[in-house]
Amino acid sequence: MTALVDAVKSSEIPVSEVAVVISDKADAAGLAKARERGVETVVIEREGRSREEHDAEIVAELRKRGVELVCLAGYMRLLSPLFIRAFPDRILNIHPSLLPSFPGLDVHQQAINHGVKVSGCTVHFVNEELDAGPIILQKTVEVKDDDTAETLAARILEQEHSAYIEAVRRVVTGEIRIEGRRAVRERRQ
Repeated sequence: MTALVDAVKSSEIPVSEVAVVISDKADAAGLAKARERGVETVVIEREGRSREEHDAEIVAELRKRGVELVCLAGYMRLLSPLFIRAFPDRILNIHPSLLPSFPGLDVHQQAINHGVKVSGCTVHFVNEELDAGPIILQKTVEVKDDDTAETLAARILEQEHSAYIEAVRRVVTGEIRIEGRRAVRERRQ
């Protein structure tokens, strides 16, 4: 989130502004970091409510601010169909594996257990299937023989920030169009 906010403020991601940072946890570290950068923050706790009720409140807050693109960062909960339909092809997520391999959780340990030689991160559009939306961009990282889930995660995280910034830049500048299950990059002359 902070990498995206900083990239918008520096115009690395052009023609954009970060309207709000929303969290479901009042003590989320990202809230303080967003406020330090002059970005409005909102906490919408989910306890005692259904996913749909919680998501409907988030959608209302986003619409109130005219949000056109939603970027998930560390949001470890599946979005309801209601949320996804409110922003069709306008929700991005970053996942710490080379999708479609290793969706869901514990991806670094899965990669090590499977003996893959390359892992990485994927920025994708969010749809109603878990980690299955059209892929915008991927970055690779070598999986070393002595890697642990923690060491691999740290190297992948180094790539995540630049990957997310580049993917958001491509989306907001109109370089990406969706064709079925694919996000296709328009080459600008």
